[in-house]
Amino acid sequence: MTPYLINALIILATFIGMECVAWLAHKYIMHGFGWILHKDHHEKGTEAFFEKNDFFFLIFALPGIAGLFFGMRNNFNFLFWIGLGITIYGAAYFFVHDIFIHQRFKLFRNTDSVYLRAIRKGHKMHHKHLGKHHGESFGMLWVPFKHFKEALKLSAK
Repeated sequence: MTPYLINALIILATFIGMECVAWLAHKYIMHGFGWILHKDHHEKGTEAFFEKNDFFFLIFALPGIAGLFFGMRNNFNFLFWIGLGITIYGAAYFFVHDIFIHQRFKLFRNTDSVYLRAIRKGHKMHHKHLGKHHGESFGMLWVPFKHFKEALKLSAK
C-alpha cells in the first residue's frame, strides 16, 4: 500500500471513529457530568447566538489540534493524519449540527434528501427531551433506521 492510501485510510477510520466518540461523549458526558454546559442547548427560548454548550467545540478540538501539531513536528507521522480526521469530523459536525440542523446561519433550509431529513428528525427527537435523562439519537451522522422510514414517508407525500 502506498503512503497516500495509508494516510487516507487513517483519516477515514478516524472520521468514522469520531462518530462513535461523539455518540459516547454526547450520551455520557454531555448528558452526564457535562450537563452544566450542555443544558442550555436543550432549553427552549434561548436566543443567544453562543451557548455554554459551544465550549464542547473547543474541548473536542484540542485532540485534533494536538494531533496536527505533534504529527507535523514528527515529519507528518500518523498523528497528523489522525488530527486531520478529527478536524474534518469537527468541520462536518459544525456544518451538519450548527448550520443545517439548528440554522445558526440561515442556509440549507430545505432539502429533498431522505438522509438529511432523517438526520433532522433524529435530532428533533433528541431535543424532545428537555432534561438530561431519557434521551435518544445521540449521534450526528449515524441515524436510527426508524427516522429513515419516517423521512421516506414524508418524501412520498
